Amino acid sequence: MTEPEASIVIAAYNAADTIARAVRSALAQAGVRVEVIVVDDGSADATRAAVEALGEPAVRLVALDRNKGPGGARNAGFAAARGRWIAVLDADDTMRPDRLRRMIDAAERQDAVAAVDNLDVLHGEGRSEAMFPPGLLAAMPRLTLPAFIDSNRVFRGTHNFGYMKPVFRRAFLAENGLAYDEDLRIGEDYLLLAAVLAAGGGCAVVPEAGYLYHVRETSISRVLHLHHVEAMLAGDRRFLARFPLEGEAARAQRRRTRNLREAHAFLSLVRHIKNRSPGAALKVALGDPVALRHLSMPIAARWRRLTASPAPRTAAASGQPLKNKG
Repeated sequence: MTEPEASIVIAAYNAADTIARAVRSALAQAGVRVEVIVVDDGSADATRAAVEALGEPAVRLVALDRNKGPGGARNAGFAAARGRWIAVLDADDTMRPDRLRRMIDAAERQDAVAAVDNLDVLHGEGRSEAMFPPGLLAAMPRLTLPAFIDSNRVFRGTHNFGYMKPVFRRAFLAENGLAYDEDLRIGEDYLLLAAVLAAGGGCAVVPEAGYLYHVRETSISRVLHLHHVEAMLAGDRRFLARFPLEGEAARAQRRRTRNLREAHAFLSLVRHIKNRSPGAALKVALGDPVALRHLSMPIAARWRRLTASPAPRTAAASGQPLKNKG
């Protein structure tokens, strides 16, 4: 069998209703020989049967015996990949047919080991918009480590560069022993690309949107909780133990660390408000006043009610909504 130019890895968890659409978009890549590796991450639905029913010889199914999370599932797919390039596609997303050819060409022109592109966000009612202003990406032909780190701070906006879905040169990952951090359920994409950049790999930027990020308004959103922030801080510590940063990258990392600590204080504050614990909430607020800046109006109103009278039994927002990827 002819070696594929690119391996497209799809980690799937209970994705029976979307996996066929994702696989078909991967197989439709023009001008690139592809193999599609679907890693079923211990699904309880008919995901495996849906993949097998496609009957596509270029599709391989890797079935995990237990749920390992997105990082573990993608690592299993990367280990099975044979292509010179590896791309990641989420099981509920799709790609335009010219995406991989454009990204691989951009990376090879720049002698880069990775490439990223813009994303179109597709909403259920048919509305769509580019995730990043095309002019912003056009002004940066290469993604630098300081810019990437600086973009990835929580509660600063809807999207950051961590949402990007890179294509990687497989040999560079293998030679440098780079893989997803399997202890993370949120932020694992960010750390892998950060590691590629910290290891000296160049990353080309394609301003056009080739990745289609499908938002399902009827699905249950995943929310950023305290344990997620704690896991990201721990993941950053592991990253820094391997890649000591200097200069602007180190300054950007200090800003990110400070941001995550502020987010942790904010989420602690919200938890105490929800638990009707004004004393504990006040202690957190006094310990890190910056956490108060993140309070939205509904939570601020709840704070006033909590400190003035018995709190009503209504829920307050507890974090940053994120697309649930399993």
